[in-house]
Amino acid sequence: MILALWRHVDGDSSREEEPLLAAKEREAVNMLVDLFERRATVSFYEGEPLEALSTLAYSDVYHLQLSAATAFSEISEMDTRPVTREALEPILYLLHSPHIDVQHGASAALGNLAVNVENKLLIVRMGGLEPLIRQMLSPNIDAQINSVGCITNLATAEENKMRIAKSGALLPLIRLAKSQDVRVQRNAAGALLNMTHSAEHRQQLVGANAVPTLVQLLGSDDAELQYYATTALSNIAVDDTGRQLLWETQPVLVDALIRFVDTATIKVQCQAILTLRNLASDEQYQLQIVEKGGLRSLLPLLQSEYDPLVVSASACLRNLSIHPDNEKPILDSGILECLVGLITQSASEEAQCHVISALRNLVANSDSAKAPFAAAGLFDHIKAVMMSPAASPTVVGEMVAALNVFALDDSLWPYIIDGAFLELLIPLTHAPQLELQYNACVTISSLAAKAGEAGERFVQVWDRPNGGLQSYLATCLAVDRGMDPMLRSVALWTVYLLVENGSPELVRLVTGHPSIIKNIDMIASASALPDGPDVRSSAYTTDSTPGPRASRAFDADGFALDGGEPDENEDEIYTRMVTLAQDLVALVNALDY
Repeated sequence: MILALWRHVDGDSSREEEPLLAAKEREAVNMLVDLFERRATVSFYEGEPLEALSTLAYSDVYHLQLSAATAFSEISEMDTRPVTREALEPILYLLHSPHIDVQHGASAALGNLAVNVENKLLIVRMGGLEPLIRQMLSPNIDAQINSVGCITNLATAEENKMRIAKSGALLPLIRLAKSQDVRVQRNAAGALLNMTHSAEHRQQLVGANAVPTLVQLLGSDDAELQYYATTALSNIAVDDTGRQLLWETQPVLVDALIRFVDTATIKVQCQAILTLRNLASDEQYQLQIVEKGGLRSLLPLLQSEYDPLVVSASACLRNLSIHPDNEKPILDSGILECLVGLITQSASEEAQCHVISALRNLVANSDSAKAPFAAAGLFDHIKAVMMSPAASPTVVGEMVAALNVFALDDSLWPYIIDGAFLELLIPLTHAPQLELQYNACVTISSLAAKAGEAGERFVQVWDRPNGGLQSYLATCLAVDRGMDPMLRSVALWTVYLLVENGSPELVRLVTGHPSIIKNIDMIASASALPDGPDVRSSAYTTDSTPGPRASRAFDADGFALDGGEPDENEDEIYTRMVTLAQDLVALVNALDY
């Protein structure tokens, strides 16, 4: 570029019709030649350097425009700082040049600058999209590569996505994603991917008929294209409408994804599994993935030493395990032993949570014999984690929620009682994490239904550890302290089950406690909380027998897109709590002491 500038200083021009340089242009060229010799210490986005570049950019001389565009391209490769409108104006002017090589240099400069967040927004606000779209329509491959690459960078800013969608860029991007040049394809597919990170923009892509092109790209031999297409489809599969469209129009999708799970590069493998996970938010996909051999592909990944593969595979299996018809294929596949082992063997908390949720779903979804779960060492592995001081509260919370489901099974609850899990659950009723505290209380409540057969175990934990069962019940039922009403409701239900089913000794401990029955009397009279319940925000159901967790859809960054369960009406919670307390008072009064 410096040599080109020198040629113009000497009056050499490759185009005879171009005029000799004006004095201001010659002065700008001389300045820039000097500045480029010490470019590492010069800022070309302000002051005299920018003024000199602008002089070349606004010149009528083709070679000066080309020199300016090339200079901006080279400068922006090294320096991508936030720039002003004054710095962008000459670059955008060059983008309107009739000369394709000038456009090429200008779009390259914009693409480089567009890695900076402030610049992304400013380029679009200043009208940069329209000339970039015109370049996308150019037959010149280099122009296509640069313009689409720039739009790819611009599309990473949330504010820009709507402008891009409304600018008419989607149809050219979809067309260029089918280009014969893989570089153009990659940039176009990357831009389409960047448009899939919100529901509104995904719907716009679907409306522009991008899905068939993305599925077609799965047949490419290029790993980058495979990754972009798979990730975009994974994001589209987050939405109910997206999954339904894929189900109705893309019958080969699951086959292609399973093929990637078996043969692709690791990052494409991971994304293919995550796409299958999102598809498996729907019942028909849960069945189809298993029918097409998805379990056979997941098993070796669950045994991988690469954590992201284990996390992806366990997350997919978590959703597949929701469908009752998948229980037998999963158990027959040999995955059960692997899942149980991962409870203690995985170093990933996320994988541990997915695994225990999958096991919970498998137990909850059928009435078949659960002996294989116990035989695989399920409770030994859970207990080992719960006893570890280093255990994550999140992982323990998942395990406690699973124990509640296991406690409802006639063949599994004895393993919880005999395994001394009550001693582990009682301290958790005082946990600082509300969800963990709630899950522990609900699980104890489920076990209390078996107090008639295991009354001795409840007697043993009445006052130990951590104050024992009586401390938890007394704390939750105390009317003189703020308490989450759902925790109070669970405590009431637990007392009811202990009194109704417990041994005489256990009933005497409950009814003879100095505060438990007294506080229940006050709750029953509705005088304990005269101003209404002290309800803290919560997303947990008051049902003491929660079922398997619903399937979940995730975006490409791993963020769950379900909203959790809705809060129950506060008045309903309060009314049910009072009614339960009244029933409990009647039950206690009917006892024959």
